[in-house]
Amino acid sequence: MNKADLTRWSWVEIDRGALRRNTRAYKNLLNPRQRLCCVVKADAYGHGAVECAKIMYSAGADMFAVATVNEGVELRQGGITKPILILSEPPIEAIPTLLEFDIMPSVYTSDFALAYGECAVAAGKVGKYHLAIETGMNRIGVHYTQVLDFVRGINFHRGIQCDGVFTHFATADEPSGWDYKLQCQRFTEAVQAIKDAGFECGIVHCANTPSSMLDPSMHFDMIRAGVGLYGMQPCELSGRVMQLDPVMSVHARVTRVAHPAMGEGVGYGFTYRVPRTRVQVCTLPIGYADGLSRTLSNRMDVLYRGERVHQVGNICMDQFMVAIQSNPAHEIPEAEYGDEMIIVGRDGDAEITMDEMARLRGTINYEVACGFGMRLDKVYV
Repeated sequence: MNKADLTRWSWVEIDRGALRRNTRAYKNLLNPRQRLCCVVKADAYGHGAVECAKIMYSAGADMFAVATVNEGVELRQGGITKPILILSEPPIEAIPTLLEFDIMPSVYTSDFALAYGECAVAAGKVGKYHLAIETGMNRIGVHYTQVLDFVRGINFHRGIQCDGVFTHFATADEPSGWDYKLQCQRFTEAVQAIKDAGFECGIVHCANTPSSMLDPSMHFDMIRAGVGLYGMQPCELSGRVMQLDPVMSVHARVTRVAHPAMGEGVGYGFTYRVPRTRVQVCTLPIGYADGLSRTLSNRMDVLYRGERVHQVGNICMDQFMVAIQSNPAHEIPEAEYGDEMIIVGRDGDAEITMDEMARLRGTINYEVACGFGMRLDKVYV
């Protein structure tokens, strides 16, 4: 048994080899002068940021990107020494922490930039940052038409240094689309304007996971790989051009078996009742607090001995039930206490993917993976 068996009998397994192969696959998209930034925000999409960053580092990662200051601090305290970029501008109050742990913020307001410079001078340091340019997603950044004025307004400060310039694509999964091409044009022109005015851009980057895979023309100095590192395709088109290995699988052991009488209900609200035929109902210790959305109730399957068995009843906060119902044409052996079932992953020829679960929920694979990483123990194999 693994260490998770000692606590709750439910866990996620993180495949180190798959993560290493995926990281190298993105590294292989680049020429020797280009860099790979691995996005490990949201605890590496639920996979465990520090452990994943170490594996990515061994496979060639040049930089790491996070969403919050605390995520960056966690990496530093976990022994990560490579550059760390926050993909947004944090509050001014966070500046001392940025300088203490050598974490680069994104910058797009002059008040933050100048305060950052003042604090850096007082600490005897130079604060590096990446300039975020708004090119059409309308989320963060200096508007592409105002970039040059913004740079002129902060460049004088000796306490800050531009280490990079970037934007983020809204529709990179449609590389031939008008919106994507317009963002590419706006970003390219903004970067050229900065250079023509004599300012340093540092590392120029804009390609996210789908753009990295589908449009080499926008690789510039660095690509930012995110969900693909974890073996999930960002879109249908990317799956045709690059194969990735799933990194996370979700497991649980049976904590109870029963044979309720015909007509008996299962779970809150009795949304499932036992039919005429003999049914074994098994309880598994994963629920919606672990990322298994309640919207999947009575709609999803799990894998047991290479077979799909159906989830029944409303998914609870910490547990859910499945029904093993054999028929003469398809015999499925009944489960025993402690038997392992797979919620996401492969068992023989059968497989349940993050994408399948995302489709059932009407969401994206990113959200599914992040959810499973919130509370379940992580086991690295």
